[in-house]
Amino acid sequence: MRRMSYAIPTQPRAVRYHATGKPEEVLHFEALPFTSPCADDEVVVLLEMAVVHPSDLGMVGGTYGRLRTLPAVAGREGTGRVAFAGAAVTTLKPGDRVRMPEDEGVWREAVIAKASALRSVPTDIPAEQACMAFINPPTALLVLQEFVALQPGDWIIQNAANSAVGECVIQLARAHGLHTVNLVRSSEKHARHLKALGADLVLADDKDALKALAGALQRQAPRLALNSVGGPSAITLTRALGDNGVLVTFGGMTSEAIRFPTREFIFKNITYRGFWMDRWARTAKAEALQGVLETVFARLRDGSLHMAVDSVYPLEDFAAALARAGAYGRSGKVLLRGPGAVHT
Repeated sequence: MRRMSYAIPTQPRAVRYHATGKPEEVLHFEALPFTSPCADDEVVVLLEMAVVHPSDLGMVGGTYGRLRTLPAVAGREGTGRVAFAGAAVTTLKPGDRVRMPEDEGVWREAVIAKASALRSVPTDIPAEQACMAFINPPTALLVLQEFVALQPGDWIIQNAANSAVGECVIQLARAHGLHTVNLVRSSEKHARHLKALGADLVLADDKDALKALAGALQRQAPRLALNSVGGPSAITLTRALGDNGVLVTFGGMTSEAIRFPTREFIFKNITYRGFWMDRWARTAKAEALQGVLETVFARLRDGSLHMAVDSVYPLEDFAAALARAGAYGRSGKVLLRGPGAVHT
């Protein structure tokens, strides 16, 4: 096998911000201080692929649940390739794929990091899928298994089913023998695609959803509801649940308050829970996180999980990538490509 070699930039650049605010106003492509070669226990990692998430922009804007010390590099999720390993490093070698260090900021051409702090990522998974393995798929997997002891044949219901997490939920639920009810803004627009992923029912998230659901499910009420919208949609999910059902909220696309219908809350003994992947990853035992990621990698490898990619932009074209990420009609995630994606 031919040895991979990478050109390490002498002044790597990054998408950086010195103050929180509107991304189009505060983000700049700047050169960073960089010392290479690295220390004996460190490696140089070049960005391979990174993802553009709404939470990235929330962090830049100052509204996310955890903010970075300024000045900061933007971006939370991506993969890189080891370009150089210090003399004492035995766990990694040039060409190995790793997760880019999240706390350092991901939208950068290169980073120097302790080898012991990096998480290896399989190289037999396409880069466009591997770079998205750490936030949305684990979120989908954990909300399916952490709150209700679901059994094959059980039903769940979710809103925003055409979101990245929603599509992961559909595919992972199918792999575990679960049935899904999926609420979307337009069932005509999304039904065909979501059913191809394994969705059982796709319904418009409107005032008629409960009536349509009652006719379709009869006595098989969902045991778990997944909410990332809020407002009236969360009420629909609550009313759809059966006795002792659980509603888990992990997002709030509308920014509307979550209100519970008193009748269902009392007579059905409904439970409301919250979930934040960031908190879980920082508090879980290392073996628990590794187990989740191994499951995700296995699903990506065998094709039972696949995440849609809308477009890929060079890192330096981050402004165009952000514009596309916020555009109507996008058909998947927008990715940023770094120098680690090209090797000789």
